[in-house]
Amino acid sequence: MQAAITLGNRRIEGGTEASIQLPLPEFYTNTPASMTIQVIHGKEAGPCMMVTSCLHGDEINGIEIIRRLLGQKALRRLKGTLILVPVVNVFGLVARSRYLPDRRDLNRSFPGSPKGSMAGRLAHVIMSELFPHCTHIIDLHTGAIDRENLPQIRATLNGDATLMELAKAFNAPVILDAPLRDGTFRKAAHSRGIPTLVYEAGEALRFDEISIRAGVAGILNVLSSLGMIRKRTARKDHPPLLAKSSSWVRAPQSGIARSVIALGERVKTGDKLAYISGPLGELEEVVKSTVSGIVIGRTRLPLVHEGEAIFHIATFARPAAAAESIENFQDAFDPETDTVESEEPPLIS
Repeated sequence: MQAAITLGNRRIEGGTEASIQLPLPEFYTNTPASMTIQVIHGKEAGPCMMVTSCLHGDEINGIEIIRRLLGQKALRRLKGTLILVPVVNVFGLVARSRYLPDRRDLNRSFPGSPKGSMAGRLAHVIMSELFPHCTHIIDLHTGAIDRENLPQIRATLNGDATLMELAKAFNAPVILDAPLRDGTFRKAAHSRGIPTLVYEAGEALRFDEISIRAGVAGILNVLSSLGMIRKRTARKDHPPLLAKSSSWVRAPQSGIARSVIALGERVKTGDKLAYISGPLGELEEVVKSTVSGIVIGRTRLPLVHEGEAIFHIATFARPAAAAESIENFQDAFDPETDTVESEEPPLIS
């Protein structure tokens, strides 16, 4: 029997589940606030995976991913421990905002402090209450408001073969070797020696069915690769490919943008991505790709300012293979073409 753990002053025995309300600073109305945490503590010893969502309060795709994950039969015989945190930034979610009420970005506030800003105190709660239990972390994100991301895994690989295997196991079509940034959740986790994957997919304040389905499957794939659930065979028709690099194409002028390239499309240097002009079509300028690769992120808002990042393009050693993998990925998780039976009705965005 796996030894009991204590989280939020709650003792959780092996072979049991628990819903925990971790206390947070109150709202200014003196209304109590808490972070909801679901713990599945298996009978047999094994790794402790934490899955977090809504670190930015408007990135809600992960909430639905965690809800669906909890319904998976594979978790009934879990080895080790699964800690699920559907809403990290409770205050941001209530306000439908990326930030906390003090306008700070929680994902730039780690490691935090018990006597610091609101963001710093929340970061400290995460590091002191949750990190000590974790051996691995998957952090679920989306693009910002009016920005959509192709499903992708971001990790700081640095030649780490073990982390690369986990990134591949998730089986998203794109892997980005992303450097660590000061103040981020991921850097704080790495400082504690916790291997961490970031799943980026979809956009803020919107559910995206393909991204959600792929997220659930990806987490199960990683749990399987760690031996926490029964062996799963990841779909082989969209093998994940490591991007060599990525860069943003920015608006050459302010105006109204008319995009002609979709998310996931392959582009070559000099290809037309969009047209920007004034309201009457005056002073039209063509936005061209500065690199050859795959569009993995883009703005959905046609109103742009000069210098604004509007297309995120990743480059690959084999761009044709990457394009084919992404197309197969879309087919694999699109409810219209997915051959895997799902009890969940597809969400319409």
